[in-house]
Amino acid sequence: MRLAVIGTGNMGKALLSGFVKGGVIKPEEAWCFDVYTEACVKCAEMLGVNAASSITEAVEDADYILMAVKPVHFDDALKSIRDSLKPDAIVLSIAAAVTCDRIGGILGAGRKFVRIMPNTPAQVGLGVSAVCPVRLTKKESEFVLKLLGTCGETILCDENTLDAIGCVSGTGPAYVMLFIEAMADAAVSLGIKRADALKIAEATVAGSGKLALETGRHPAELKDMVCSPGGTTIAGVMALEENGLRNAVIKSVTAAYDKTQEMKGAN
Repeated sequence: MRLAVIGTGNMGKALLSGFVKGGVIKPEEAWCFDVYTEACVKCAEMLGVNAASSITEAVEDADYILMAVKPVHFDDALKSIRDSLKPDAIVLSIAAAVTCDRIGGILGAGRKFVRIMPNTPAQVGLGVSAVCPVRLTKKESEFVLKLLGTCGETILCDENTLDAIGCVSGTGPAYVMLFIEAMADAAVSLGIKRADALKIAEATVAGSGKLALETGRHPAELKDMVCSPGGTTIAGVMALEENGLRNAVIKSVTAAYDKTQEMKGAN
């Protein structure tokens, strides 16, 4: 087994870290490359993997190649390694709005690849990855899910569903951070120290998400458990409804989806 990771920015490094620390890939089986040599060397030293001196060295004899480069650089990067790939090598792409047709058009007919939409909480092992395999066998797809499972939840899907998931899980962390910031600001206005306010808001969001995941209960049921008749929580919920929280969240997700379609059409 040999895995190559092209791009050692936040997502590339986070995913590679999960693969290695999760025990699915041994450090000696992984190679990384980045146009920024210092970033590549630092990543390799941190995880105990191999640092390649060139992109072709990284992908040589690789069974799986994770393309963790920005969409604007994706085409050139993939074209530069296309002729160096083994016939049965599988390319994994995490580039947003880079379609399966676009990837397949560069790789050529019959090549295997996977379009993936991860999110930033993968950096702490609590991410969500939408996974769309193309021409992979069941065994190969299961291995990709096992790889990404080291970084959080995985959802096997088609491309249309992947785009929709990305507009929830991919963009969602930004919305949650805004919510955390707003909660902390409110706490500060009530006299709580800023550091404590942030810790309270962050832990409340993290704990609530874990509660929903681990109990499997509907969010409405968990909300109702906190809303005592005539109490403080229901008063707060009513204020959120009055100010359009649900509508704002729904519109943010659909706006992200519309932008995704626009970006795909521009490619």
